[in-house]
Amino acid sequence: MKMKDDVVVKVQQLPHGEGLEMPFYATTHAAGADLRAAVEGDVIINQGGRALIPTGFAMALPDGFEAQVRPRSGLALKQGVTVLNSPGTIDADYRGEVGVILINHGAEPFVVRRGDRIAQMIVAPFVQAAFRMTDELERTDRGEGGFGSSGVA
Repeated sequence: MKMKDDVVVKVQQLPHGEGLEMPFYATTHAAGADLRAAVEGDVIINQGGRALIPTGFAMALPDGFEAQVRPRSGLALKQGVTVLNSPGTIDADYRGEVGVILINHGAEPFVVRRGDRIAQMIVAPFVQAAFRMTDELERTDRGEGGFGSSGVA
């Protein structure tokens, strides 16, 4: 198992992120690093609305790694707010600001304030597969059954 000192992600704080805590793990065993909102003023996301929320940093992931932006469970449960393209993938060669697309599925407008924890980010290795055309696929018991074909119980 890799430890946090084995995988180094270089983080560049952007001017509008000054004074904010950069990605951080809230607890010793947290898998996701919390991301904070680097908004200048309050951003109101109305019911059914969405907004791109800046985080105030850019980063350089090591080769062979990606970052996944995921919802915070408390926001989802209590306010109905989640990450729209969850998980949002950040590629190792991206150098722009990390942004979080939030959507409000809740009953009330949701206010994003500077410094709010809005999402979490997982850094993980990935594999690029080789895709090869074939005329036939190996058969399985499941076959072409999808979208609930294996049941719910």
